[in-house]
Amino acid sequence: MNCLVTWDSPCFNISLLPFVYNYWKQILVEVGDRSNLALGACTSSVQENGSTDKDITSVLVEPSKSSFSIAGGLSASKGLSKNCISESSQFQNLTSPGRESDNTYGISGVTTRGSSCGLTGLLNLGNTCFMNSAIQCLVHTPEFARYFREDYHKEINWQNPLGMVGELALAFGDLLRKLWAPGRTPVAPRPFKAKLARFAPQFSGYNQHDSQELLAFLLDGLHEDLNRVKHKPYIKSRDADGRPDEEVADEYWANHIARNDSIIVDVCQGQYKSTLVCPVCNKISVTFDPFMYLSLPLQSTTTRTMTLTVFTCDGSALPSACTVTVPKQGRCRDLIQAISNACSLKNNEKLLLAEIRSHLIHRFLEDPLISLSSIKDDDHLAAYKIPKFVKNTKFLQLIHRREERETGNAQSTMGWKPYGTPLVSPISGDESITRGDIQFMVHTMLSPMLRSESVGHPDISDTNTSIPPSDPSQTTSSIEACTDSTVADSIHRNGGSSKSTALPKLPLQLVDENNACIDLSVGEDKAVKLSSSSMSILVFIDWSAKLLEKYDANCLENLPEVVKYGPVTKKARTEPLSLYTCMEAFLREEPLVPEDMWYCPQCKERRQASKKLDLWRLPEVLVIHLKRFSYSRSMKHKLETFVNFPIHDFDLTNYVANKNNPGRQLYELYALTNHYGGMGSGHYIAHIKLLDENRWYNFDDSHISTINEDDVKSAAAYVLFYRRVKTDNASVSNGAQSSAGHNIYSQK
Repeated sequence: MNCLVTWDSPCFNISLLPFVYNYWKQILVEVGDRSNLALGACTSSVQENGSTDKDITSVLVEPSKSSFSIAGGLSASKGLSKNCISESSQFQNLTSPGRESDNTYGISGVTTRGSSCGLTGLLNLGNTCFMNSAIQCLVHTPEFARYFREDYHKEINWQNPLGMVGELALAFGDLLRKLWAPGRTPVAPRPFKAKLARFAPQFSGYNQHDSQELLAFLLDGLHEDLNRVKHKPYIKSRDADGRPDEEVADEYWANHIARNDSIIVDVCQGQYKSTLVCPVCNKISVTFDPFMYLSLPLQSTTTRTMTLTVFTCDGSALPSACTVTVPKQGRCRDLIQAISNACSLKNNEKLLLAEIRSHLIHRFLEDPLISLSSIKDDDHLAAYKIPKFVKNTKFLQLIHRREERETGNAQSTMGWKPYGTPLVSPISGDESITRGDIQFMVHTMLSPMLRSESVGHPDISDTNTSIPPSDPSQTTSSIEACTDSTVADSIHRNGGSSKSTALPKLPLQLVDENNACIDLSVGEDKAVKLSSSSMSILVFIDWSAKLLEKYDANCLENLPEVVKYGPVTKKARTEPLSLYTCMEAFLREEPLVPEDMWYCPQCKERRQASKKLDLWRLPEVLVIHLKRFSYSRSMKHKLETFVNFPIHDFDLTNYVANKNNPGRQLYELYALTNHYGGMGSGHYIAHIKLLDENRWYNFDDSHISTINEDDVKSAAAYVLFYRRVKTDNASVSNGAQSSAGHNIYSQK
């Protein structure tokens, strides 16, 4: 009989298929009589997976016991003889008319110890690899595999307004049972995706999405559907106020558990300590917050290269680009100090930093505590050398404009539009100033750009002051107000101040406090009334073709980005990086971004406080998200940095601030998602370790294959799943008893 089921056997006869089919069916009945419990468990799982009674080999190849394996799945049955299993494996494709060959799914070469469950793939429904990879990692989390294979329906919170009426939990549980059923027919997760699209419309359709964002939604949604707390009490958290950290942490955790208690909390949630310090009054606020996962930055170094353009106001030099190295988590004062050293700043000078957008000054970075992380790589910065601080000084902003014409029509004009980089010069608010004085200041600033011999100018007053951020909307409206005005580019020689009688008049327009434009090319002895409410004076210069013959204004154009991405930068980003370094960067103290300022209860104002995180309570399963994707206003980046993450003995002992927790905090990797390709067009796969086999597998949608442990590490790693390794003196991590038990971590 054995020769009939051997593909290369000379006595194989396809006409005998009906006989062979009945033969194996009879064996199945006999085996079922002797081992009803094992067979019943397996056939029920097969029915969940959509197989019919004709799919005999699905039941025959992988019968299982009802006992749970280490991974939370069913162990392979030892009831059948070795010969029977091997023969049925060879005969599987031939006698299963309702399913395609395993070769279709690329798993023909997979052999497992006892043909255990858990090797079922997910069909790609159209750009759903992001969903498939995340689901496989959750499904192969031991605690979840055990929990959802038991009767979890009694824990569904049907009335939770924050949940999905239990439908998300039911859909996930049903999908998990199908994936843990024996057999390898890939499952089409259409019912689950329909529920997902219903409760999270951002994942509807068939566009590519972020696997980590889906994972975050699933964990939160499953928690709310399975929250054991039916009526959440109102609890007001108290500040530490000098109390011991241990007391405050336990209080915060008890308050959290009183409102949030589910299998997700038991398994995935930890706690970190957050310390905020006010930069003004030094008020310290300590809180303890829960976390579901950790998002770690990919910082291969602790420094950052930044490029700015340095301008002078006294006409001593042309604008020049300056590149400096500063701390990545530094502040604006670090950048100012680095530029001051690089450009040999004099003792009587200081730097005024400004962000330039659309050829206008968007904001002045005058606060030394501004975080450098708020400055994006594609921002454009200018540094202005100005005299040292003196009270009541205003700043003249010289905004350049040029005439734009319609395409293909040399005669028609579209008006004067801003271009280039504004120049800045201080003006004393205590002294009267005339139109001729402003003409002289602008001549001084533009003198390095003269194509002919430069005109020497006397020194300008040393007075100076800080200024508030300019209002871009005010600048824009001022441009519109002055657009229709025309200023002749002729040379006026009407009498005037002694400073400017020999200088040609430039086509300048000043915006007064009523937002009206004043022609500064005439009446140079007339006094200029400065606004008492604004520290900025806007002056427009219209660059005609005739004026550009006298000045070389090319140095005002093409302001470089803070960081210009190129081959050198990309090469630097591919350097190896330790996961421990990423953890240290995540826990490092840094100032809050301006959009997330902290309200200081002592100052009664919002402050840009410094924030320090410390791990306090670690979960049973630690999910780590590597922040590979960065977004800016004009572009998106994916960091291809290779992160050297440990597979065994990931030791977090030194990163836990709670020293009352004895024992080492060791973790072992058991799953991860990988992203290959670029932004929006990549592909997700999962690497998962079946713990009962101690073997790694590659889950690529419906394709499943073995993978060596050495090949698990790659630059595509995106989300890492670690499980706690139990040691003799290790205490329970988050104080919550997991329903999955504690013996599943006994093996390495």
